[in-house]
Amino acid sequence: MKLHIGDTILVTAGKDKGRQGQIGKVIKAKNLVLVPEVNVYKKTRRGYGDQKGGVFEISRPLPVANVALICPSCKKPTRVGYRVLESGQKERICRKCKRQINKKETKQ
Repeated sequence: MKLHIGDTILVTAGKDKGRQGQIGKVIKAKNLVLVPEVNVYKKTRRGYGDQKGGVFEISRPLPVANVALICPSCKKPTRVGYRVLESGQKERICRKCKRQINKKETKQ
C-alpha cells in the first residue's frame, strides 16, 4: 500500500471532492483509507438500557483510487513512486518533485 497512516491526502472524487485530511486508518485488504471528518454520514440508533438513542455522525472509509497524496515538499497532489536505495531498502518518492516522502513513525 502506497499510503500510510498520518499522510495528508486530497479527495479527488465523490461528494467530498477537494477536501483535505490526514489518514487515520488503512484497510489494506479492501484498499480503503479512513480519514476522520471526511466522508461523514449520519446514522440513527435506537436507545436501549442506559444508552441513549439518536442521530450520530460516522466517517466511512474512502477507496484509495479516490484520494491523492499531498507531497510534503512541493505541497501538490501527486502519485507515489518508489526508489531502491543501495542498501536494498525502498523509499517512497513524489512523482512530481522526485523528493523522498518522509515516513512518519506511528503505532498501528
